[in-house]
Amino acid sequence: MKGLFLGALIACVLGLAVWAYSENYATQQSFSEVQSINRDIASARARLRVLNAEWAWLNRPERLSELARLNFDALQLLHMNPDHFADIDTIPMAEQVTGITDTMATGGNP
Repeated sequence: MKGLFLGALIACVLGLAVWAYSENYATQQSFSEVQSINRDIASARARLRVLNAEWAWLNRPERLSELARLNFDALQLLHMNPDHFADIDTIPMAEQVTGITDTMATGGNP
């Protein structure tokens, strides 16, 4: 009886050792993947900082006004003033549609 119990105990210990060994390597693999993802995120953030700096450089007001001045003939840009905008009263409004809610309420039968 002691031998059977000792054999079962040794089998359990060996099974737990194999399980712990496999979990150890699975955990190391997960840590490696997390580190790789963190490196990718850091690289993407660095690229984003460069793109934001380039965007800010390209959209400097003095640069844009110089480009507008150089390409004035091709673009035909005008300085904005209040005369370029219409009043809300001059915009034609769509006519109000009636009868739609009545048809829906009756199930399509007028």
